[in-house]
Amino acid sequence: MTETTHFAGRGDKSALETGTALSPKFDRDGLIPCIATDADTGEVLMFAYMNETSLALTIETGIAHYWSRSRQELWKKGETSGNLQRIVEARTDCDQDVVWIRVRVDGAGASCHVGYKSCFYRRIPVGVPATPDLALEFAEDAPLFDPKDVYGK
Repeated sequence: MTETTHFAGRGDKSALETGTALSPKFDRDGLIPCIATDADTGEVLMFAYMNETSLALTIETGIAHYWSRSRQELWKKGETSGNLQRIVEARTDCDQDVVWIRVRVDGAGASCHVGYKSCFYRRIPVGVPATPDLALEFAEDAPLFDPKDVYGK
């Protein structure tokens, strides 16, 4: 694992868990999980990864930046769609290996690339047998935008 240049070193457990130094624990690929929720409703909007650069940019600009594992590139959320995620609050957990951001979303208010407000727009039924024909249920009525109009695909 490489040393970070933007953040404090990991230090001892006590300092990590009760101190004030931001010492994020990036995994072996240099990534840290991030959960984004709606600042007003608390709804989970998405889950993504950040690398050191995207976390630093998120903190410095107040706009969510992530690391796209599929494209292997920095990703300013909403740069193409206009649905920027503006940070209201950012937190880390007790051992600083997860980031939680509370955001307000510009534009149509969608955080999902398929147009829904949340990437978690479908429910999994529980209390029923888990079988190959188990059907997901839509938790949102309709997308807020058409991805073909925004992304051209």
